Amino acid sequence: MKKAVWAALFAVLAFTGVARADTFPSRPITIIVPFSAGGPSDAMARILAERMKVTLGQAVLVENVTGAGGSIGVGRAVQSPPDGYTISFGHLGTHVANGAVYKLSYDLVADLMPVVLLPSNPMIVVSKNAVPAKSLTELIAWLKARPAPATAGTAGAGSGSHIAGVYFESATGIKLQYVPYRGTGPALNDLIAGQIDVIVDQTSNSINQVRAGTIRAYAISDDKRLASAPDIPTAQEAGLKGFTMTLWSGMWVPKGTPKDIVTKLNAAAVDALNDPGVKKQMENLGLEMPPPDQLTPEALGAKQKAEIAKWWPIIKAADIKVD
Repeated sequence: MKKAVWAALFAVLAFTGVARADTFPSRPITIIVPFSAGGPSDAMARILAERMKVTLGQAVLVENVTGAGGSIGVGRAVQSPPDGYTISFGHLGTHVANGAVYKLSYDLVADLMPVVLLPSNPMIVVSKNAVPAKSLTELIAWLKARPAPATAGTAGAGSGSHIAGVYFESATGIKLQYVPYRGTGPALNDLIAGQIDVIVDQTSNSINQVRAGTIRAYAISDDKRLASAPDIPTAQEAGLKGFTMTLWSGMWVPKGTPKDIVTKLNAAAVDALNDPGVKKQMENLGLEMPPPDQLTPEALGAKQKAEIAKWWPIIKAADIKVD
């Protein structure tokens, strides 16, 4: 008798789980962006959220949960129910570098399931307009000649802007004094206001201010110029060899999320990325779309693991850590 009762209970639970996956979504979905509003991650997430709701048939909201280089926001997503209603948005900094920088209460690979790889962009070296240098060579000379290190804005220890800054230091032999913010949006505001000297920023964050003339750009960390900003040289063209770095983004959900739900979220994100209007917005921000064959959860999972293998030794060698 007991066996029959347990069998019936398991059957009901299994059916309920399938029903949830089949009817998903039945309420709004939240994308947790681990940086402040107005920054590059926030901008991309909002563009995608607006289009994903068309495919999903439900509102897709963006919640900004800031602090500790994005690790607090990722932690919030990890602790959410694995039902597909909470998505973790992040990038090379939050879902790779932070594992080598912070003592996290979660595992970036084991506690999250990949959904989709998102557009990427190179970093760009920018300064306030008061800096006298007009070229990358002049900027490096100015940075080296200063009696005290120039101030460089970041989105926190281990963030993409911080890792890129350390990489820039290594490539040039200069030293920077890092000023952490809750995102590169606020850092950019202070750069425009002249409160800090430089940022090694995501191109998508700074490009509009470069176009507006409120800050000065020197070079991008890519091996080719951006189609949307062909006047900005690559670091190699500007005289700095080997300074190449692409900051890619992605979406994850908590471990245990049903595979059918992950598939639906992936399909909605891919639909958004294939939308001509979304593509245009991404291109205007200097973002590069992933190849079609890289838009699977498996591709993001493989990339995340490969980047951990690449960047963790570099980060640890630079002794970048926060207790």
